[in-house]
Amino acid sequence: MEPGKLLDPPSDTISTLENHKTPHECSECGKSFPRRSVLFTHKKLHMGSGSSQGLEGEKSSGTDTKGLRNPARLKPYRCIKCDLCFGQKSELLSHQKIHTGEKPYQCLECGKFFCHKTTLRNHERIHTGEKPYKCWECGKSFSQKANLWVHEKIHAGIKPYKCFECGKCFTQSSGLRSHEKTHRGEKNEKCLECGKCFSDKSNLVRHQRLHTRDRPYECPECEKRFMYSSELRRHEERHKGELRYQCGECGKSFSFRGELQIHQRIHTGEKPYKCEECGKCFSQKQHLGMHQRLHTGEKPYRCVECGKCFTQKGDLWIHHKTHTGEKPHQCNECGRFYRTSSALKRHVKIHTGEKNYKCLECGRTFADVSSLRIHSRIHIGEKPHKCSECNKCFSRKDVLVMHQRIHTGEKPYKCLQCGKCFAHPSSLRMHTRIHTG
Repeated sequence: MEPGKLLDPPSDTISTLENHKTPHECSECGKSFPRRSVLFTHKKLHMGSGSSQGLEGEKSSGTDTKGLRNPARLKPYRCIKCDLCFGQKSELLSHQKIHTGEKPYQCLECGKFFCHKTTLRNHERIHTGEKPYKCWECGKSFSQKANLWVHEKIHAGIKPYKCFECGKCFTQSSGLRSHEKTHRGEKNEKCLECGKCFSDKSNLVRHQRLHTRDRPYECPECEKRFMYSSELRRHEERHKGELRYQCGECGKSFSFRGELQIHQRIHTGEKPYKCEECGKCFSQKQHLGMHQRLHTGEKPYRCVECGKCFTQKGDLWIHHKTHTGEKPHQCNECGRFYRTSSALKRHVKIHTGEKNYKCLECGRTFADVSSLRIHSRIHIGEKPHKCSECNKCFSRKDVLVMHQRIHTGEKPYKCLQCGKCFAHPSSLRMHTRIHTG
């Protein structure tokens, strides 16, 4: 079997495209749907309870009998293993491969085996990138017909799976099952790298990419790779230059409605995500997640170079530059380079003399809030950084680091003229004056 032959669109794809040419319109709200079955399910929303009362006419109207259900048929072929019955012998034989473990169909690209030819066909689209099933509503394409059906429910507003615990509704039964685990507190999927547990396997797989640094989603435009499909979609919108959603408050535009909604919280002050541990609230769910790591002590981002772990991805990226020596941010005033844009901004304030942060105790002003926080420890006498060797305490971490060199004998600052080493940069600067005169 040649994988190239599977690139030909299957017959059911053609029928899907034909259905798109003749959409079915809802007489209640005027919304159109690619298939009669989706329209029929949508109409239940207008009926309130979801019953089929009043829809009988819709089912029987018209000459198109394609959408009508077939009458119940006999299923004479019974599986002796699980008692499941089938209408055709071929269906039974196909089903029995589940029990026998027989997988006669092999993917020539990666060597994986499958029970059914159709499953192989669907799998091979991963390698070919073929997505023959297109949503006529938004243009999004899918590799499998079933995924298109699920997606179309989003446009139809259909969420048939309801949680009896809290009443929340879902498009897919798998979404409901995953959600129900949150009520039971069930987290069976454990990450072997950091020990964090998840309620479903898909979230575990997503999480594991933080450790493996795997980026399976590639942009066809610029070949940039992403960890998550949502990141790729957002990136692709920027290539198109489409900024469809505008903020009515400040005029800023966004590619996605969700991005606009998050942005609008700046104006409204809304912070819907609350930390159960300390009560602090956040405008974004991801910010709450990062904050909660302070309580749990979790550090999922590990440097492959030295093994050091971090609570945030950004901190790992900054740390990684210490190994590469990369300092891409340059000061236009003095030419000095910095690893991060935030470090450059703090430095620029030295040239501008900008000091917006004032100590309420003594009136002294500072260029950044972190410097003010460190300074305020002088007034309250706080010294949170303790030397494990001699128990001496310090108000600043960098002062503790310099102090510890007394115990370790470390002298990281080397004179390029004579090779002499020093524990502190100030000592090196004083020494270099000997050579410069």
